[in-house]
Amino acid sequence: MFVDLTPFDETILGTHTPDPLRFAFPPKKHAHAATHQMPLPLEQGIAGVTTQLLSPPVQSGPRCLYIHVPFCRVRCTYCHFFQHAASRTLIDSYFAALLKELGMKAAMPWTQAQPFEAVYVGGGTPTALSAAQLQQLGQEIRRQFWLTPDCEITLEGRINGFDDNAFEHSLAGGFNRFSFGVQSFNTQVRRAAKRLDDGDTVRERIHALSARQEATIVVDLLYGLPYQTAEIFAQDVADYLQTGANGIDLYQLVVAPNTPMLRMVEQGKMPPPATTAEKASLFAQGVSLMDQHDCRRLSVNHWARDQREQSRYNRLAKHGADILPLGCGAGGSIDGVGIMQHRDLATYLDAMQTNTMPIARVVAAVEHRRVYDAIKAGLDMGVLHADTLPPWQGMSVFQYLSPLFAVWQQHGLVTLCENKLQLTLAGQFWSVTLAQACIHVLQSL
Repeated sequence: MFVDLTPFDETILGTHTPDPLRFAFPPKKHAHAATHQMPLPLEQGIAGVTTQLLSPPVQSGPRCLYIHVPFCRVRCTYCHFFQHAASRTLIDSYFAALLKELGMKAAMPWTQAQPFEAVYVGGGTPTALSAAQLQQLGQEIRRQFWLTPDCEITLEGRINGFDDNAFEHSLAGGFNRFSFGVQSFNTQVRRAAKRLDDGDTVRERIHALSARQEATIVVDLLYGLPYQTAEIFAQDVADYLQTGANGIDLYQLVVAPNTPMLRMVEQGKMPPPATTAEKASLFAQGVSLMDQHDCRRLSVNHWARDQREQSRYNRLAKHGADILPLGCGAGGSIDGVGIMQHRDLATYLDAMQTNTMPIARVVAAVEHRRVYDAIKAGLDMGVLHADTLPPWQGMSVFQYLSPLFAVWQQHGLVTLCENKLQLTLAGQFWSVTLAQACIHVLQSL
């Protein structure tokens, strides 16, 4: 049985063009491919999640912790995740509540049944915590949760305000990986994005932290920001290489509606961000520069310079690992059931004060989710192997989708072998779109 492509348009099939890298699909709207999930009535959903956590897991598998710190000193102009401005009083109140949630969930049978392979403290800006709080958070994670001996414990944040004292306290707490959202080393580009430090300060600080060789240091760069020409982006990559950091993410700028950046563009206060075609050119440039410097590719947008960087949390999350969420605004999933915690700080604090689950939304597990997870993970790695895809309704998913793959090959997006789909450079740029197209085709049935 093969898929009938008749109902699908160019948003799924792509467009036949001499330049598929730049024009194969309409512009990307989301950073990640997603499945259509059905929200559960909240009381029912909370009861179900509570039952899961009060019981050992039905089946074993990789698992991670995600801890959210919802504070930022300023809102970046492209950001639509901003929750709360950093305030010491608010942060202290939140930190006490977060520690209470850690203790509550760490004691549950589901949590105690298996070790966690990766922990990610994200935000927001987790480095908004004080040095003492960073150390205490790391120590509490290690004390209360069963972690694998080589567990990757990541602290995300900004260079701004993250001095040697904060770094040393974080190391003392057990953090062994640091991911810094640099976005660009160019001062003009940074100012337009409302990043606080100039490029020289950030570059020198990343270099100093990397030179200490005490933890994995990773840099996030965006491509497509206002003022970011091809020459500036090439210098951004060169600056990363100069810092000696262990790994780098190159992420396409996707600006959501109603962000400060778009309002400033409309008001004539800054040039618009790059078009999709321009971002495709920057992506190709970034891939070429990484190849020239023999960086080891971990996914379509992540590279490592040495064996220290493994990007374990990102890899496990994209392969469908269970993720236990903790904190205001945290999201995760247990056995496919999606969990989103309260984004409103007052509501979260009230839940912790009353010893109730701080859950705002629960979505049902998707049928065939392991198929969708395997598709997303494979395309994120740039190659999809037929034998890594679980059966779907008693058939081979790879064979069923082969007519779609054949069209993509004609459009220059993939190279199709008997049991393997390899993304071309164009396909790598459109990897999220390709994954979303596969999921849409399967779910439409």
